[in-house]
Amino acid sequence: MSLHKRIHSAEKPFPCTLCERRFTNKYALNDHLETHAQEDRYSCSHCQKRFKSKIKFHRHMNIHTEKYKCAECGVCCLTGNLLTRHRRIHSGEKLFLCSVCGKQFQSSASLGAHRRIHSGERPYKCHLCDKAFAKTGSLQSHVRVHTGAKPYVCHVCGKSFSEGGHRNRHVRAVHIGDKPHKCHLCDRAFSDPFFLRCHMKIHMGAKQECDVCDKAFYWLKSHMRVHTGEKPYKCLLCHKSFSFYSNLAAHRRSHSGEKLFVCSVCGKRFTTKASLGEHSLIHSGERPFKCQLCDKAFRTASALRNHVRVHTGEKPYVCHVCGKSFTEGGHRKRHLRAMHKGDMPV
Repeated sequence: MSLHKRIHSAEKPFPCTLCERRFTNKYALNDHLETHAQEDRYSCSHCQKRFKSKIKFHRHMNIHTEKYKCAECGVCCLTGNLLTRHRRIHSGEKLFLCSVCGKQFQSSASLGAHRRIHSGERPYKCHLCDKAFAKTGSLQSHVRVHTGAKPYVCHVCGKSFSEGGHRNRHVRAVHIGDKPHKCHLCDRAFSDPFFLRCHMKIHMGAKQECDVCDKAFYWLKSHMRVHTGEKPYKCLLCHKSFSFYSNLAAHRRSHSGEKLFVCSVCGKRFTTKASLGEHSLIHSGERPFKCQLCDKAFRTASALRNHVRVHTGEKPYVCHVCGKSFTEGGHRKRHLRAMHKGDMPV
């Protein structure tokens, strides 16, 4: 009875001397100690994977022997229980019901994760920032924002992704060209249901108005970072922070030297799609950004803004050493190098 009570009290008086784990009884501890004595004892002759536990080894072998194989799609599962759960994907059967909102789920684990939406519980905390999550999978995906890890690789072109879903979208959109998710209100079709949901907001007119600048956005929460100055996405190499993950991803390529975007005319490569777009205007000769105060036109919005300051006399870039002002940031940098080299920040 006293052993059983430890299950409820979470008391674990038997520590392992070889690692940090603790156990409720000596029998569980002895079983655990065998894993240290027999580390990677069991080796699979099919794929060379190694296992500490005989049970896990035999489960793994079920994949190769196809003992628990799905007749619908050919996927092999570790156990009969997992195969039963997998079959519900094909049947659409949802046995687990949320008592709060009535939503149904295919597994008890999915229901448990869903219940945290109602309770507000977020037990999985990021050790690199203050964010917390309702699911372990969400935390694992989030941590990759900090680390830059991209473990999911496209088997066709070798491009890497931080999430398996992103890789699958890429394969469908780029290599297969499959766009099964069609909008019933227009002719657009998408490779992934996520993109279709984003598109449907256009038809629904679901833009939310910003209280600060009176503009309307489909993703108001992201836009608000422009006003608050919040920069939750941090580069681990130089500690520079960004308001949007897409900006961090583009910035990382400045460290790696990776240039994914190639000009189809001259073959020049760029780190961002926007840079490639600006470059393409050189070949087309297009100058879409026109000055309202004279007849000049420019290839980029930033070039137009710099030019307009010639008319307005505005000089927003101030030297922190002598207070001299400039119309462009590049002019201020040249001034600092030429006049205040010893005072430039490291």
